Amino acid sequence: MSSQQQPTDEPVYADRTYRSSMAVVTGVLLLALTAWLCGDAVVRGSGSTPWIALAVALCAAPLIVAFTLRPAVFANDDRLRVRNPFRLIELPWGAVDAVRARYSAEVLAGGKTYQLWSVPVSLRERKKATRPQGGRFGGLMGRGTAAPVARGPAAKPAARPRAAADQVVDELRDLAERGAARPGAQGGVHVRWAYEVVVPAVAGVVLLVALLAAG
Repeated sequence: MSSQQQPTDEPVYADRTYRSSMAVVTGVLLLALTAWLCGDAVVRGSGSTPWIALAVALCAAPLIVAFTLRPAVFANDDRLRVRNPFRLIELPWGAVDAVRARYSAEVLAGGKTYQLWSVPVSLRERKKATRPQGGRFGGLMGRGTAAPVARGPAAKPAARPRAAADQVVDELRDLAERGAARPGAQGGVHVRWAYEVVVPAVAGVVLLVALLAAG
């Protein structure tokens, strides 16, 4: 009997998606405001005003989308895809050197650093998460204040809360460690410019400058 051939790789599961819900809400509101203001100028304006309003909308809308709705991070067992305002970076786990969160979340690969725009680091949230938790007496110890006496079985210490960005970075580090040796996680870093954002924004700027110059 011939032995059955074993699969050389494990299946890749659906991407985990990381994005800022606050940025999405902000983007939707800004797009609605831009549509209202520019639309009103197009309908009620006279002379070159409607054209200037269209140029502003053509320039502003892609930039709003780029910095609010577009940023996202997609991660699976083989690779990390980082969608930043103007670039799409694809990083196989085998090419990733480190994932860290300092003043911003970032991934290091091939001697370069790529920021994760959709994983904002809040220093205030991090400071709050690492602040020592007080007990029933507000954490005060001193004269006239005694520590509460534990009764019954010793309770396990509660897990220390972590900032949202640090939790995401921990998950990405875990995926990187588990996926670095996978055959499907090998290769180099690929970077592609988001021409669907850059081209209309530049066209809007050129049109706006031309209209303003023409008076």
